[in-house]
Amino acid sequence: MTRLGLPQPVTDKVADFVHYLAVERGLSLNTRLSYEQDLREFFSYQLDQKSPLALEKVDRYDIMAFLRYLTDTKKAKSTVVHMVSTLRQFFVFALEQGWIQRNPMDQVDTPKAGQHLPAVLTVDEVDALLAVPDTTTPVGIRNRTILEVLYATGLRVSELVNLSLDDLHLDLGLLKILGKGDKERLIPIGDIAADWLQRYLAEGRPLLGKEQDAHVVFLNQHGHRLTRQGIWKLIKSWVKKAGIDKTVSPHTLRHSFATHILENGADLRIVQELLGHADISTTQIYTHISDKRLTEVYKRTHPRA
Repeated sequence: MTRLGLPQPVTDKVADFVHYLAVERGLSLNTRLSYEQDLREFFSYQLDQKSPLALEKVDRYDIMAFLRYLTDTKKAKSTVVHMVSTLRQFFVFALEQGWIQRNPMDQVDTPKAGQHLPAVLTVDEVDALLAVPDTTTPVGIRNRTILEVLYATGLRVSELVNLSLDDLHLDLGLLKILGKGDKERLIPIGDIAADWLQRYLAEGRPLLGKEQDAHVVFLNQHGHRLTRQGIWKLIKSWVKKAGIDKTVSPHTLRHSFATHILENGADLRIVQELLGHADISTTQIYTHISDKRLTEVYKRTHPRA
C-alpha cells in the first residue's frame, strides 16, 4: 500500500496517466491535479468495495455503482460529469498501454450537465466594487489595480497571479499571458487599467515587503507572489464592503468582462481569443447570458410585455 492507501501498481498507473496529461496533452497543473483527485476517489471507493483491487477487473457495473454513489451523496451534477470525463480518458489511456483488454467505459453514458449561467455584475456594481480599495495606501493601490486589470482583461485569477514584469507591454497597451496548457496569447489592456498598473508599479509595489520576488507583478505585504486563494479572500471582503448581494469570485469579473463587451457589440470570435478559450462553444455561454439579460430588460421596459 502507498501513503494514499492504494496499491502501488494502481498508484503508479495514475502517476503515468498524469505524466501523459502534462507531456502529451500539455494540460495545466490545476487540471492535472483535478484528474488525479478524481482517480484517487474512484479507486479508493473500489478498494472499499472489493479487495484486492485489480485495474483489469474493473467493469462497467463497478463504474455505474460508483456514479450512483456520487449521486446518492449529493455530489453536484458537474462533479459527476467531470468524473465520467476523467474515467473515460484514463481507461482509453489504460487500453492503449495494454493494462486492460476491454474499456469498461464503452457502455457508460456521460450524464447531461445542467446549464448554470455564471453570476455577472452590472456596470454599476463593478463601479461600486472598484471604489472599495483605499488608494491612499500601497496595498489599496495594489487592490484597485487588481480589480481594474481583472475587469479590463478578463484574465483568469491564475493568469493574474502569474503575471511577471516582462509580460507587461504597457507602451503598446498589451499584456502577454500564459494561459491553460501553457498557451501564450497577447491581449489588449484599456487606458484606465494601464494607468493603474503604472501607478501601482511606481507607488505601490516598491513599498510591499523588503525582500521582493523580483519578476512578480502582484505582491503581498511580505513581498511575495499573491496566491489565488489570497485574491479570492480579498474579493470576497470587497464585495461585502460594496454591498453587492451576489456570490462573487474572481471569475465573476471574467464573466462580467465577457458579457459586457458582447452586449456592446463585440464579435464572439474576438471574445474567444481574449478569454483564451480553445473551443468557441465554451465562449457561447456568454451569448445565453446576454439573451437572458435582453429578455429581462424587455420585460421590465416594454409596456405590453
